[in-house]
Amino acid sequence: MDLEEAYQVVGEFGRHQKRMVTILVLLQIYMACQTMLIILVGAVPEYHIDIPVTGHPNDDITQSVKFTEDISSIVTEWYLIKHEAYKVNLAGSLFFAGVLIGNVLFGPLSDKIGRKPVFLTGLFFEVLFGYGTALAPSYEVFAVSRLLVGIMNGGMALVCFVLTQEYVGKSYWAMTGTLTNMTFAVGITLFAALGYYVQPWRNLATAANCPGLLLFLFCVTLPESPRWLYSQGQTEKAEDILKDFALRNGKGRISVKLRRTVSTSAMKGSSPGVFQLVTHPILRWRTVVLMYVWYACSLVYYGLTLSASEDKGNRYLTVAMYGLVELPAYPLCMYFINKQWAGRRKSMANFLAFSGVSCLLTMFVPVSGSLLSVTSLALVGKLMVSAAFNIAYVYTSELYPTVIRNAGLGVCSMSCRVGGILAPFVPSMKSLHTSMPFMVFCLSGISAGCLGLLLPETLNKPAAETLDELSSPTYQRILQPQVHLLEEKHLIDHNGADSD
Repeated sequence: MDLEEAYQVVGEFGRHQKRMVTILVLLQIYMACQTMLIILVGAVPEYHIDIPVTGHPNDDITQSVKFTEDISSIVTEWYLIKHEAYKVNLAGSLFFAGVLIGNVLFGPLSDKIGRKPVFLTGLFFEVLFGYGTALAPSYEVFAVSRLLVGIMNGGMALVCFVLTQEYVGKSYWAMTGTLTNMTFAVGITLFAALGYYVQPWRNLATAANCPGLLLFLFCVTLPESPRWLYSQGQTEKAEDILKDFALRNGKGRISVKLRRTVSTSAMKGSSPGVFQLVTHPILRWRTVVLMYVWYACSLVYYGLTLSASEDKGNRYLTVAMYGLVELPAYPLCMYFINKQWAGRRKSMANFLAFSGVSCLLTMFVPVSGSLLSVTSLALVGKLMVSAAFNIAYVYTSELYPTVIRNAGLGVCSMSCRVGGILAPFVPSMKSLHTSMPFMVFCLSGISAGCLGLLLPETLNKPAAETLDELSSPTYQRILQPQVHLLEEKHLIDHNGADSD
């Protein structure tokens, strides 16, 4: 039997898989706390500067600054104001820069040596460096710790997402992917509540890091991905894990015999890697489009979320609202992406375009004081881009074969983190013009939505396990022809070159 038939026999989403996915999904709460940490620990309170009696320019700023709000943050501890204010945004950008590095280093590595070892290594050191953030004696140590936390986060976050997909049958990928991203939104809201009750920033950083330690102990018990083992030719190990799934799902001892497959790439002695994303004619085009889509999703998503710290009023309530507003996006995703007339491609493109339009409309409404205001439209934009981001995760994992899925997700996430690096600085563009940040978000969302329409539809289509399957004429005929004219031309040229 092939792999999908085996999942139907042992259980596509049995009780054992539900337990494993639950552990991985709960990790999103921890990751949300780490990602959004800078919003509260970097909060800038109201302050005024008393002019010293001497008026000497070299007088210590710590003696002349008076904070009018009683809050604890890195700003109040290290006086990150005036010419030092950029360091708050820099710390946020360093985290996303670290995630980018982690994607580059660990994403392809998990395709080569396995999902589990890379995932556990990244999670262990992320927790370790997270405590380093809480104990940082200076801003420099704090900034380095955020970079290191980001590297480890990038090393394990995508593998965590891939595992939630590869532990279950393909028909459940959209559901597990949606649950993962929905829990991240819940994590943002819970982080706001945690920040309200634990306000000293060092205590908050410690409390936000503790769930990671507990979940690491549960993750140690998780098995390797049977899909990855099968794609690597380790068929017997994949069969053993699938038999264990059947036993723990209450189906008893079932004989699982997978079809042995040998890919031509393995026969040639070369294993798929990041290089294949550039050289393979089909993957090259998909990767270019997906990289821009992920970049735009990240820029708009994190840009709107991080701008919550600049809104007037209760910052904890504002952050919670930016998390809660995402929740309606996920039922919408589940509805649209499984409809034949919408599917993955059209749904993602439309949600991106609507997020851009929402940001565009902010230029024509008052800042506050009515139901239709800048804040309400920004929240609508956040809802729309959250839906698009969720679909991008699910859609991308279906567009790449198993043997190179994590490398593909890693490269897309690398592009995504470029958007994350730039996001903390976009709200500060208000100094040029009040509408400038939303114009950036508008152009990014609409342009990414248009490009997304160039991708193929994957709804109710089989997932390729190897590069050979992806390039096979049979697999190509299954896909929608109007979207694949360009890919088929590249494929014919590529195969013609090989035959020559």
